[in-house]
Amino acid sequence: MMQKLILILVLLIFSCKPQLKNNEKEALDNQPKTKPNIILIFTDDQGYGDLGCYGSPNIETPNIDRMAAEGMRLTSFYAAAVCGPSRAQLMTGSYHARVSHSFNELPESNFGLNPNEITLAEVLKGAGYRTMHIGKWHLGDAPEFLPTQQGFDRFFGFPYSHDMWPYHCNTALKNLEDTDLMQQILDRKEEVGYTVGGSWSFPPLPLMNNEKVIELNPNQEQMTIRYTEKALEFIEDNSKEPFFLYLAHTMPHTHLFVSEKFKGKSDRGLYGDAIMEVDWSTGEILKKLKDLGIDQNTLVIFSSDNGPTPKYGSDGGSAGPLRGAKGSMYEGGMRVPGIFRWPGTIPSGIRSNAMASTIDLLPTFAYLADTQIPNDRVIDGKNLVPLLKEENKNSPHKFLHYFGGSGSQKPSNYQAIRNDKWKLFVKRNISGEFIPVELYNLGTDPSEKYDKLSQYPEIANDMLKEAEHFYMELEENRRPIGESKNKSVSK
Repeated sequence: MMQKLILILVLLIFSCKPQLKNNEKEALDNQPKTKPNIILIFTDDQGYGDLGCYGSPNIETPNIDRMAAEGMRLTSFYAAAVCGPSRAQLMTGSYHARVSHSFNELPESNFGLNPNEITLAEVLKGAGYRTMHIGKWHLGDAPEFLPTQQGFDRFFGFPYSHDMWPYHCNTALKNLEDTDLMQQILDRKEEVGYTVGGSWSFPPLPLMNNEKVIELNPNQEQMTIRYTEKALEFIEDNSKEPFFLYLAHTMPHTHLFVSEKFKGKSDRGLYGDAIMEVDWSTGEILKKLKDLGIDQNTLVIFSSDNGPTPKYGSDGGSAGPLRGAKGSMYEGGMRVPGIFRWPGTIPSGIRSNAMASTIDLLPTFAYLADTQIPNDRVIDGKNLVPLLKEENKNSPHKFLHYFGGSGSQKPSNYQAIRNDKWKLFVKRNISGEFIPVELYNLGTDPSEKYDKLSQYPEIANDMLKEAEHFYMELEENRRPIGESKNKSVSK
């Protein structure tokens, strides 16, 4: 009798085991997926050739180089050609021309990023992320345009470019309180070509904490340090939940400022010193992630808003082998560093020539946050996750499009189109039709030295048709820039 009871008990135990396993599996399947933290480090006017891993011969960037060695380095990564438009397309996942934001706002401007736009911060916040923007905004300084109204829980930084202040090198010299600071600019006039004594006039530069101005004309030599301290604090405070940090450095945009620790550090003058301090900041962030044990659950991206400034001598940067600089439709104006690091998810030491752009970050972040991109408007960007994981080594884009500056109400200033290999410049003739202007084989001529238009007219004509088609679609679906009647924070 006892043997029968033992046998029945054993059978019951084994019959229950599969059910327990199935229940465990179902519970695991129903657990929410871990959403990665996302950190976007975005520099200002840093050239394609101004990092060691992109070939700089005289600026040491060991921490950013380590990011590239531990992740993926994109060599055909694009932004817009100038600051404001670049940030508009970064935030919206759409070409800046599509959101009618193709110029830089000055302080006290009535224009800014339309509050009806859905920013990448709003996408992530809706998916449960804590969000913070540190540094340069430059998408409008009226209250409804500020970061805290565009999806960011917190903001610490400047509402526009840090050089838009009373001590700009092209400002009038009268009525300046800090004569020592102005003297520093005068002392470097000949060295870098500053045109001191012009007619520009800017209000005091406001440093903001959320929606409150906390300082006017702060000591900018300390700003990279202060940005870094705020970034580390935000990361530590939110290490137990998904967060998005957008760190938009004001360096190395002129005027150049570095702390005493980094003055004279590089062989490239103040410009190199400023980049070395940004590299230090990047290293501090990577160290913090490691110390908190969240390194493998954090995607860190390093990029720049556009190419290097083409003026101010040694205070300007380098586009490396690329032609052109900030403001140009040649590659040096719009092709920027693009480094993606996510240990355990993105393979290390990968160099990719696939086309990608800052417009791709919104759909990429939405995918990682397990949420949707806006479906009531055109989003030009594509999800980069298959490329970053090397599941697909090809670009998600068949074509990328280049737009120059224009007013908010004018037709978009379409200038060029590229595919995997070819880049075609276009212009409108007197009848308003696109005509080809220059054709370059970027595969063999990334410096755009040799115009191949006369040799390959059929390639130019095919790309011309695509350009015309895209231009017409964009104009039909163009969205308005934001316009405000409210008082800006600068007043």
